[in-house]
Amino acid sequence: MSKIEQNREKKRRAILEAAKENFLSEGYVLANMDKISAQAGMTKQTVYRYFPSKAALFEATLRQIGENMDGGFVTHLQKDDLRGALNSFGEHFVSFHLSDEHLATFRLLIAESAKAPEITTIFREVGPDDTDAKLTQFFQDRFDIKEPETQIRLWTGMLLSI
Repeated sequence: MSKIEQNREKKRRAILEAAKENFLSEGYVLANMDKISAQAGMTKQTVYRYFPSKAALFEATLRQIGENMDGGFVTHLQKDDLRGALNSFGEHFVSFHLSDEHLATFRLLIAESAKAPEITTIFREVGPDDTDAKLTQFFQDRFDIKEPETQIRLWTGMLLSI
């Protein structure tokens, strides 16, 4: 990576970090590009050069949170030991969903979705991952269940109720 690319990435990360702090503390509605650019230590024009709108910045922030928080809990399903695979997956799945950032993101969505309905749309577009597909494959392979969607919903629901 060239020096210019490194500087761009450094600025991008600074903007995303400032945006995350602002969105999670102020909320989506009150967060603004002036506050975010000031906290990131750059001009508002620079922030807009990287992210053309607050919605685009919110989406990128959600993606970064997801990438940073992804504990790779689905990788535990590759273990040969069935009990160990399920226990490890369950522990990391619960830890992920109970993390401060994850809970703060949900509080933000609940509190502000009426004022800014676009944030739930953005979250749904960013949020899906391959966890369901990997769990489906795991349940089909290990338990010989042809259509395990109900069992998966029950199991993950049980994990989240802990």
